[in-house]
This record gives sequence, C-alpha cells and structure tokens, in this order.
Amino acid sequence: MSALSLRAVAIDTYHENVAYLHRDCPLYRSEGFQALSKVEIHQAEDGRPVIAVLNVVDDPALCAPGELGLSEQAFSQLALPAGTQVRVRHAQPPASLHGVHRKIAGERLEAADYLAIVRDLVDNRYSKIEMAAFLVACAETGMEREEVLALTRAMVETGERLDWGEPLVADKHCIGGIPGNRTTPLVTAMVAAHGMLMPKTSSRAITSPAGTADTMEVFTRVDLPPERLRRIVQAQRACLAWGGTARLAPADDILIAVERPLSLDSPGQMTASILSKKLAAGSTHLLIDIPVGPTAKVRTQAEALRLRKLFEYVGEHSGLHLEAVLSDGRQPIGRGIGPVLEARDLMQVLENDPRAPLDLREKSLHLAGRIIEFDPDVRGGHGYRLARDILDSGRALARFQAICEAQGRNPHPPAPGHLVEAVPSAVDGRVTAIDNLRIARIARLAGAPMDKGAGIDLLRKLGDSVRAGEPLYRIHAEFPADFGFAREAAVRDSGYRIE
Repeated sequence: MSALSLRAVAIDTYHENVAYLHRDCPLYRSEGFQALSKVEIHQAEDGRPVIAVLNVVDDPALCAPGELGLSEQAFSQLALPAGTQVRVRHAQPPASLHGVHRKIAGERLEAADYLAIVRDLVDNRYSKIEMAAFLVACAETGMEREEVLALTRAMVETGERLDWGEPLVADKHCIGGIPGNRTTPLVTAMVAAHGMLMPKTSSRAITSPAGTADTMEVFTRVDLPPERLRRIVQAQRACLAWGGTARLAPADDILIAVERPLSLDSPGQMTASILSKKLAAGSTHLLIDIPVGPTAKVRTQAEALRLRKLFEYVGEHSGLHLEAVLSDGRQPIGRGIGPVLEARDLMQVLENDPRAPLDLREKSLHLAGRIIEFDPDVRGGHGYRLARDILDSGRALARFQAICEAQGRNPHPPAPGHLVEAVPSAVDGRVTAIDNLRIARIARLAGAPMDKGAGIDLLRKLGDSVRAGEPLYRIHAEFPADFGFAREAAVRDSGYRIE
C-alpha cells in the first residue's frame, strides 16, 4: 500500500470527516476506491486510524495525485503535520450499523445497541448518509420510552460530564419554536440572585432568529473556556454563555448537524438531545418549558402531555429532578425578535421599565418562581413572590450586570438595523392569530441572527385592535438585499390574521 503526502484542505465539512483523492492518484485506481466510500487513514499500522468519507477531485490545486487531502475536522483529529506520509485503505463498516438496519425494519433496540451506535458516531465512523438513516428510522418507526432513556444515557456516557460539587444545580430549557421567547437571561439572573447555582450554557440559533447565546453576545462575551466559566460560576452563582466550548454529549451536536437540514425533531430524539446535555452539564434540577400553540413545535394539549410524560420518565430514571410546564405558544413572547431587539426587551424587564413587555416579564417570573421552589427552604407556592421581589428590588439587574462584567462586557454593543420599514394591516379589525413560523422566517430573511441588529419589532399582539394602514410590526435590517427579501416575504404573507 503506497504512502501519500498529507495535505490540509481548508473546508469545514461540519461534523463529518472528509478525505480528498485526485482522480489520477495511482492508489485511487489500484485500490478501487469510489466516491463516498469510507477510508481509514493512519501513519503507523498500530496507530488508531481516522475514518473519513472519500471525495474524488480533478483539480490538482485542491489535491495533487500524490497527496491525501483532509477536511479541517479530519486533519485536526489525525493530529499530524502537513506533508506527513500516511497510508489509506478501505474502512470496515461499523458493526453498530446492524442495529441501524434493525431499527429501519421497525425493531426495538436495546441499551447496548444504542451505546454501540453512539460510540461509533462520536468516533466519526458514520457518514452523514448513515446518520440520516438512523435518525429517520428512529423518527418513523418510533422509540419506546426505554429506548429514549438508553439513547440519553449513551450520549452522556460518550462525552465529558461536569461536577459542580453541590447538591442542587438548577437549569431550564424551552423546547423552542416561539420567537422572542428570551426568558433564560431573566430567569438565570433571578435564580442566581436568590443564591441558587445556575450555570447556564445555551446554544446559538440554528433555525430561529436568535438563540440565548446570540442575544447575550449583544451584552458580553459568550465564547469562554471551561475553566474561566467555572470561576465565573463560583463567583456569581451563574453564567450565561455558549455551550459549544465544552465536550458535553458530543453525539448530540453530530446528530443535530443532520437533523436540522432534514427538519427532523421527533419527540424521542428531542428528549434525548435536551436531557443528555443537561445531565452532562451537571444539572440536578431542571425545568422544561413546553409552549403549545397552532404554530408552535407542539400543536395540541394532548401532544404536550405525552411529551411531558416522556421527559419526566427519562428524567426520573436518570437521577434528574425534572418538572415540565406547558405554556402559551400562540404568539411570540415580548416584542423584539432578533438579538438586539430581544436584548432591549430583557433590559426593560430587568430595569422595571414601564415599557417592558408584560408577557415576557410574567413568563420569566413564573419560570423563575418554579425553579426557586426547588430550594428546599422555599415553601411551595412562594417562588413567584420571591422572584418578583428579586426583580422589583433591582437585585436581578445587579446580578445580570455582574455576570456580564465577569464574562467580558461588549464595549461596542450593536444597534437595531438602520434599514426600517413598517408592515401595515390591510384591513380594520382585531388580531386573532400570529404565525410564529412566518414571523421567525421574515426575521431571518432580514438577517437575524447573523446581523445582530436585524429582526422584527412587534407593535400588535393577539387581541389588539388595528385599522387599515396602521403598522403591525417593523422590519429592521443591515443590508439592502436582506431588507428586500424580508419586505417581499411580509407582503406575500404578514403572518397576522386580522378579523
């Protein structure tokens, strides 16, 4: 087997190892490699190989006939300098694929099957095609609750796990789908001001106009190394950071890279994804927010109750004290949709500004109150009052500001997008419905979350009266092309029903 010279190819293949061979490479022809087949790359016969999906190129500027190119992730995983002589051979299919085939056939898998699959996922032995097959099989044939528990445990076991050395570590999570629902920073500030530990790591947006990390980035640095985050949590009793720096349940990140393009979000996968991250992050007490509404992720009360029972079952059998609450998901929460506009809303709540959106304030108080009641020294039913006192007294604001200072305050916070246009009502009437999905799409077309100041500023909510020509919301954008896309989408369908 001939050796090839290793070359780094500056392509981000997003959670998939990819190797590149030139079509005229002698090894490509002699070994019978084909595009999209999997290969093993190693330097020494006794070394641990890196598995990659093969791509064939015709441009020698990308990869010459005597070279083996590796994508950024694969090159980093191999951890050898460019120019190193490496060897390539056909990779054996992972044995765990038998479990995937059985799941496709509708069989129930055991805990050992899920552990084997997840280990191979984390070791990059699966191509995205094989990952998609596993995800679709789980979504279409369904997962029993014992299978969801097994998948959750496997995802935790194959990554790192934090230990905060305290008996009560609080967290919250919303399953998503509601624009502007930026309760997490408010809840975290109130809970930390009460004295409870709440090390909150959150995600960036993937399909929404803003994630908690995107909004917090308006105020402070969120991309922090784990040791610094630990020091901040010890000093402030909380953090509000991006969770991508810690290797917590890494299989979840790999699967999400395939789920999102396929728009897959089955109850079993969702539950395992959320709870594996929380368990790995060291949470002991968790509050799950399940918004219910006609354009939310969960459309009916019956569906929400089934999901709540699944969360509770997996949480109980994982040693996690978990409560799931159903909330109103008929419309966006707050007024701002997009990082800067959501940041404005949450500051108005923290500052007790009379202009603060009441729905955002009240939802945050209720969620914070439920978490505060995890404290064994707090009597049931008293959490809301304690949370309200913490907010009204300014203690939540002070704690939020202290967290931002500790993480590294943004010296130049962005402003709302300077390109602005109001979207008017076509008729007189009352707002009877707001389409969450449509509003989120228009905000993303405007540039959110990549452009922090882009998004939508809502001027009317459910039940509000409006006359023809009066504005329903304002679109903010930074760039003319995005502005045009958002305006055109709003003209086609504003997302509002007026009757």
